[in-house]
Amino acid sequence: MIEARERKEIRASTPKPPRGWKQLKWYGPGFMWMISSVGSGSVLFTPRVGSRYGYEYLWALLIVIFFMWVMIREVGRYTVVTGKTILDGYRDLPGPKTWAIWLIYLPQLIAAVVTIAGIAALAGSALMIAFPGNQAMYAVALIILSAILVISGRYKRVEQATSVMAGVLILAVLVTAIRVFPEFDRFTGGLVPGIGEDFDLEFLLPWLGFILAGAAGIMWFSYWVAAREYGGSVEDSSEDRETNDGNSSYYEDDEEFQQRRKSRLKKWMQIMSTTAAIGTIGGGLVIVGFLILGVELLRPEGIIPEGIRVAEDLTRLLSEVWGEFGYWLLIVSVAIALGGTILANQDGWPRMFADATLILAEDRLDEPEEANENGNNGRSRHRGNGRSQWKQWLSDREKLKNIYVIVTVTILPLLVFFLVREPVDILEVGGIVAAAHQPVVAFLTLYLNKTKLPEELQPGWMAFTVMLLSGLFFTVVAVLYFTIELFGFEL
Repeated sequence: MIEARERKEIRASTPKPPRGWKQLKWYGPGFMWMISSVGSGSVLFTPRVGSRYGYEYLWALLIVIFFMWVMIREVGRYTVVTGKTILDGYRDLPGPKTWAIWLIYLPQLIAAVVTIAGIAALAGSALMIAFPGNQAMYAVALIILSAILVISGRYKRVEQATSVMAGVLILAVLVTAIRVFPEFDRFTGGLVPGIGEDFDLEFLLPWLGFILAGAAGIMWFSYWVAAREYGGSVEDSSEDRETNDGNSSYYEDDEEFQQRRKSRLKKWMQIMSTTAAIGTIGGGLVIVGFLILGVELLRPEGIIPEGIRVAEDLTRLLSEVWGEFGYWLLIVSVAIALGGTILANQDGWPRMFADATLILAEDRLDEPEEANENGNNGRSRHRGNGRSQWKQWLSDREKLKNIYVIVTVTILPLLVFFLVREPVDILEVGGIVAAAHQPVVAFLTLYLNKTKLPEELQPGWMAFTVMLLSGLFFTVVAVLYFTIELFGFEL
């Protein structure tokens, strides 16, 4: 018999991984993740960085892209091996109960509110150039309309259409970047790490935080892997805990079964890892493309996009090469693609928040109701009925998700928008939260994978080292930022 101390988290069974050409359909969705990740703050902040610094921080961009690939792959590893989302894994970490869930939940609430508000402000600033009306009218319409579509569940075709437009924008950016590509020596000069005299961490941090959607993109990847059933369908983790005393499944005594399952999971992880690479490499190329356009088209004119008419500055990224066609292509593509990003965010974040709420409320849901000692006591009976209704409402994932759609990603972003209005100012907060949150996600995931997964399926020394470095990198950046902000320290 295998002793209890050797039991680790692993899904009960896994289907045969696809082979040959059948693997292509599993790689394809990596492009969809790429589109959703690029549509965060990268469209705005990358040209700003290029216009101010040229290629000086190209090295930092490439490092973060590499870190992101490893981080999303490690989050995906846990889901493939266990059949659970990463939030389910964080719940079982040692220490005070659900402390890790709170550590994920609260920063992401802030990030969701300000990111949606900022993206709507940016999309609204693009639409007001093309059509009659003002920024507020379009920003409010985008947030409310996409919320209605999410709650009704009738958003799939709209999401597909916006993804197509996002793809058109990405293609246009890449083609334009190739056309204005600089001398090779000038471009590769940015590969040498260094910090210039004009170093401004407050300016750079939102950009670093939003590269490939930052911490939110990492969390979403776990849900994306689970939804597409890499390694098999998601398993009922609450049932697993009851059955296996805290482990997601027993290591069966059948050695042949164990090895076959592990072998399949390794192949599923290879497929998932390749998909993650497709998403990050593709997204990274797009961000490098935006950087090139910022350097070559905005920097010579001294334009750093900002203010309520920020989209008007961004139109130069295509119009200076493609003329009026490029001008309208950027306006329409940015507006529609960012509208699709709002839609995806209003669907994705509430799902994660609903799951987090269910985890945080799990103990209360499992508590037995107090016995009513006096059957004729109307007040006690009323309290019992109220408690039952509360438990029923709190355990309904779909209702919880819709509440979060209405409050967290609709009403609150609208309030933030009307208070600030300027896309850059709003999104800066989201980027800073994302950058500061990344080391939390990196360290929690690394610990989870090294302690909960079977040894053969744990990250190797290279993945372990990169995860550690990525966590340390963003920790140092965040500490420096808050030191500068709080104490006025200057580098």
